[in-house]
Amino acid sequence: MNDIIQIALRPLVFLVLALRRALLDRTDTKKTPPRILSLAAVLALCVSACQHPHEKHEEAGVFAVTTPLRQDVELTRDYVATVHAIQHIEVRAQERGYLTGIFVDEGQLVEEDTKMFQIMPLIYRADLHRAEAEADMASIEYKNTKMLADKDIVSKAELALAGAKLNRAKAELELAQTHMRLTEIRAPFTGLMDRFLVRLGSLVEEGDLLTTLSDNRMLWIYFNVPEAEYLEYKADPEQKMTVKFRMANEKMFDHEGKVETIEADFDNTTGNIAFRATFPNPSGLLRHGETGNIVVTTKYPNAQLIPQKATFEILDRRYVFVVDDEGIVKQRSITVAAELPHAFILEGGLEDTDHVLLEGLRKVQDGKHVDVKFEEPAEVFAQLKYHAE
Repeated sequence: MNDIIQIALRPLVFLVLALRRALLDRTDTKKTPPRILSLAAVLALCVSACQHPHEKHEEAGVFAVTTPLRQDVELTRDYVATVHAIQHIEVRAQERGYLTGIFVDEGQLVEEDTKMFQIMPLIYRADLHRAEAEADMASIEYKNTKMLADKDIVSKAELALAGAKLNRAKAELELAQTHMRLTEIRAPFTGLMDRFLVRLGSLVEEGDLLTTLSDNRMLWIYFNVPEAEYLEYKADPEQKMTVKFRMANEKMFDHEGKVETIEADFDNTTGNIAFRATFPNPSGLLRHGETGNIVVTTKYPNAQLIPQKATFEILDRRYVFVVDDEGIVKQRSITVAAELPHAFILEGGLEDTDHVLLEGLRKVQDGKHVDVKFEEPAEVFAQLKYHAE
């Protein structure tokens, strides 16, 4: 806009200057009309006010550069996890009847084969006594028949029939004993009792749930891993992933776990697959159903680090600008191994002595000359305030 105004006023400027020169050349200024002098002054002021010479002083900037930082880094990833006891079962009634005895308490640690519940055994006890009596009678009958058969008083067929009756009586006795044992519910393993779902005197049917029992001396902790990280893990068949567990109070569990099992299928809705880590739990602190986070630590000894702000992307590749000893900018492709807050761990692309441009990435071009100032990498990363546990 200013350029247009200046072009429009250019003839007027020449006119004012010519008028002023003519007036000054006159020897008798007293004869010059005052109105002409005033008009010339006003025009001169207007022209000078409308003129805004725009001079650009572009001064080449000084850009900061640094070198990659070498440092041992531990990169951690968190995964939401659920805790499962290595054995967690439902305790159900095996016979129908009234619950006549509860010999443990909720939350109690019970030893293997401890008697927990008793279902009314009266009917089964009567059946047991009857079966015992029939077995005794069949045994006596067999012995008498055998004695007579030995003296050829009875036939061998009668002896065989007496033996069959004895075997049937024994089978009935075993069945009655089994029914009697089923009225007693004992712990199949050492574990923790859960809440009782029935009370003393309740009528329970066969299969009714009484409580649950958990053996949490060893734990299985499940966590879901994205497909890309699963492929990275499977790329090294010899790798044994060691993990830690962060509890709900944000404290780390005392013992480490090992990933020993991966489920067969991916979840198509999330793109994840479940890993199972086994943890020892000797103190019994963790219990079935707890939640927390699995913490996977990947160590990068003597890692090469550069700030994220020193990089830029073109399509699917990442680049930096490297400044050589003569101040010439050169674009360089890099390979990122892992990402930290505000920094990248490099897998390749840079030497430790390369000077990487930190700022002004949009102001420079490949092959151009720039003036630079060097900043120590330790100071640069201290300002980034990145954190890698």
